[in-house]
Amino acid sequence: MNAKQTKVALVQMQCGVDPDKNFAHAIDFVRDAAKRGAQIVCLPELFRSHYFCQTEDHTNFALAEEIPGRSTSTLGELARDLGVVIIASLFEKRSAGVYHNTAAIIDADGTLLGKYRKMHIPDDPAYHEKFYFTPGDLGFKAWPTAHGKIGVCVCWDQWYPEAARLTALRGAEIIFYPTAIGWHPAEKAEFGAAQHSAWETMQRSHAIANGCFVAAVNRIGRETPAGGDGIEFWGQSFIVAPSGEILAKGSVDREEIVFAEIDWKRVDQYRTHWPFLRDRRIDAYGGIEQRLVDQ
Repeated sequence: MNAKQTKVALVQMQCGVDPDKNFAHAIDFVRDAAKRGAQIVCLPELFRSHYFCQTEDHTNFALAEEIPGRSTSTLGELARDLGVVIIASLFEKRSAGVYHNTAAIIDADGTLLGKYRKMHIPDDPAYHEKFYFTPGDLGFKAWPTAHGKIGVCVCWDQWYPEAARLTALRGAEIIFYPTAIGWHPAEKAEFGAAQHSAWETMQRSHAIANGCFVAAVNRIGRETPAGGDGIEFWGQSFIVAPSGEILAKGSVDREEIVFAEIDWKRVDQYRTHWPFLRDRRIDAYGGIEQRLVDQ
């Protein structure tokens, strides 16, 4: 990867009930992004369907697919035709009874470079992911693509500095976070602003602490696959520089492509002037691998 700059695109989209329509809609977005100069395109978490984890329902396992499989094959052809890197978050069927929340990383020549299986699995009201997903077992990874050295984590991973750190240490100069996050409508008035601020602050802190770019892509719209109030996804996909500066940000309620030009020399510049990686006391971090350090 010799280019000094790369144009990155985040596809902020609304996901309906029909997986095939969602997939076709995503492909249209990727084509549009490439036409407008994007070289890396990231789709939101589990974009092929409604966010089905709002309820524990065994019929939803029918949404899963193998990786590599039909989706990655189609996206590989698309990536090769357009010359773009594609990051696609999919519901992976590894075998009967073992499923993962997985991001596929497809290089600009159509090659499936690898996959990242979501490591941190939430279990919150309307986010019943432990029912569906086995925790990832591939670790934190990075890939040298045709258009940049990228790392990928997924949604709930966003809250863990350890995940961002290890991804950066693997060589990532930008970390992508396919995401499906929103408000419980009944809580929005009281807690909504603080919840969104906390989410955005975490991504900015990852960029600063690791001297890398961070890109978080979210869906929009209210989804009620389990009935009731459902989840109101807050959109606001954004891209952050190593300084923590927000380079580009999407709206709360519109489908759109969020673009930013990534100037790779800023990674070297910030890691040199703010040498947090150099000054880490790796000799003093014993205990970080424990749940709690009992005194």
